[in-house]
Amino acid sequence: MSETPLPGPGDAGQPDFDEMTRDIAEVPAVEVIVTVAVNLMSAAAVKLGLAPQEGEGDKYKDLDEARKLVTALAGLLDASATEISSFHAAPLRDGLKSLQLAFREASIVPDEPGQGPGEKYTGPVYG
Repeated sequence: MSETPLPGPGDAGQPDFDEMTRDIAEVPAVEVIVTVAVNLMSAAAVKLGLAPQEGEGDKYKDLDEARKLVTALAGLLDASATEISSFHAAPLRDGLKSLQLAFREASIVPDEPGQGPGEKYTGPVYG
């Protein structure tokens, strides 16, 4: 095992965890929830083949991964619905529904209504 000491907060290029903790402590919970939701939405869109670069969508398409991300997003929005205002929740729910519909469209064998990703939290999604 190496005897090299672990880098300290003053070392160049190393994160200062005390400062990072103070920074995150100043962020309201709603912002953290919305940021996580947007990251899940973005990752799901890429995995659904909706990459912004024309012709590159299929390069990243992975419906199994997309299902997991959409379900996680639906669970997060369901769990936080009473914690975030409708101002924040409404566009996130709209984005979730769009992802669920895109998943249904991308699937060779679509799930039964109510069985698609996240539908155990949102109920069946129809086009």
